[in-house]
Amino acid sequence: MNNNLPSEAVAHAVAVLKNEHVIAYPTEAVFGVGCDPDSETAVMRLLELKQRPVEKGLILIAASFEQLKPYIDDSRLSDSQREAIFSCWPGPVTFVFPARPETPRWLTGRFDSLAVRVTNHPLVIELCEAYGKPLVSTSANLTGQPPCRTTAEVHAQFGDSFPVVDGATGGRQNPSEIRDALTGELFRQG
Repeated sequence: MNNNLPSEAVAHAVAVLKNEHVIAYPTEAVFGVGCDPDSETAVMRLLELKQRPVEKGLILIAASFEQLKPYIDDSRLSDSQREAIFSCWPGPVTFVFPARPETPRWLTGRFDSLAVRVTNHPLVIELCEAYGKPLVSTSANLTGQPPCRTTAEVHAQFGDSFPVVDGATGGRQNPSEIRDALTGELFRQG
């Protein structure tokens, strides 16, 4: 068996992503819904699905820091800030970086920054590597509903035909911690 080939489930998810649709997949704590960050069509579908205003901005989840570089400006980070960030990655900590000027507003919302995470979840790593870029990632739940923790819960909230990469979450109880990359300020406890 060639271990460099994505699993059938991941290959199917990549095909769905390439068609500018939204998928669900397990993350460190809950299932996420995600899409291609470079597709305004896909992001608008995700926002409509979640009933989330574009102004709030979104999170990108990636297999590596390299995948995030086209979207964020890390030039203002000191060595100690960089060290603090990389000591948490890969892992369940999201950092808010200054966004590059060309980063689309459908990702940043009303902000000049973008929340990003380098995951340690093996399935998400495989998915991002197979797709070749990060994914938009937000919790898989409809407004007012708890975040989904299983494939069955995703199907219960989003319908049986909703594309899900089946797998287990990373077992964390809380969603990722969110911190400012420049100041270290805590925005959301993990």
